[in-house]
Amino acid sequence: MGKQIAIDGPAGAGKSTIAKIVSKKLGFIYVDTGAMYRSAALFFLKKGVDLSDEKVCSGLVDEIDISLKYEDGAQKVILNDEDVTGQIRTEEVSNSASKTAVYPAVRAKLSALQKKIAEENDVVMDGRDIGTVVLPNAFLKIYLTASVECRAERRYKEMLEKGEAPDLETIKEDIRDRDYRDMHRSEAPLKKADDAVEIDSSDMTIDEVADAILNEYKKR
Repeated sequence: MGKQIAIDGPAGAGKSTIAKIVSKKLGFIYVDTGAMYRSAALFFLKKGVDLSDEKVCSGLVDEIDISLKYEDGAQKVILNDEDVTGQIRTEEVSNSASKTAVYPAVRAKLSALQKKIAEENDVVMDGRDIGTVVLPNAFLKIYLTASVECRAERRYKEMLEKGEAPDLETIKEDIRDRDYRDMHRSEAPLKKADDAVEIDSSDMTIDEVADAILNEYKKR
C-alpha cells in the first residue's frame, strides 16, 4: 500500500496546481482525477449523446479506457489511445464533467482505477471525493477551498492569457452552479472529510499553500 495524500475541494481552488508541486517535492506520483472525469465527459461529447440521459451514458462506460502517462515530468491523459490532454481543458468539457460525474457507473469505473494506482504507488490525488470515498484511509487529507470571487478571478486571468474574451460575472455564476451541483449530487458529493485539514487559499500564494500542506505532512 502506497502512502496517500488526498486533496479535495471545489472547482478553481487550485487543487491540481498545488498537488503537482507537493507530489514533485515529495517524489510522489500525481493523480489528476478531475482530468479522468473530464476525459469521460469528452468521450460522451464525442459520441454526441444526451449528457442528461444516465442510462445511455452508463451503457457506454465499458467503452471508455483512460490512462495517465508521464513524459518529461508532465502528465498526459490518454482516452482510448488518444492524447486528450489539451482537449479536456475547455469550459464545455469541464461543465459536462460535473454532470456525468454524478452517475454511479462512471464513478465506479474511474474510482476503481484511482484506487489501484494508489495501492501501487505513493500518490498525491486531488478531486471531490478522494478523502471521503476513494481514499478514506489516506495518510493526509486536505480540504482546499477559496472564495467564489477569488476562484473566478483566477479563471478569468487564465482565459485572458489564452486569448479568450471571458465575462467575469458569467464565470462567477458558472462556479456557483458547479459548487451547488458538486455539493448536492446524490453520488459522492463534495464535502470535507471529518479528519481533513482545511486550507483557504484565497489570500495565499501557491508556494504558501504548498508549504502548508508539506508542513502538515511532516507533522505526521
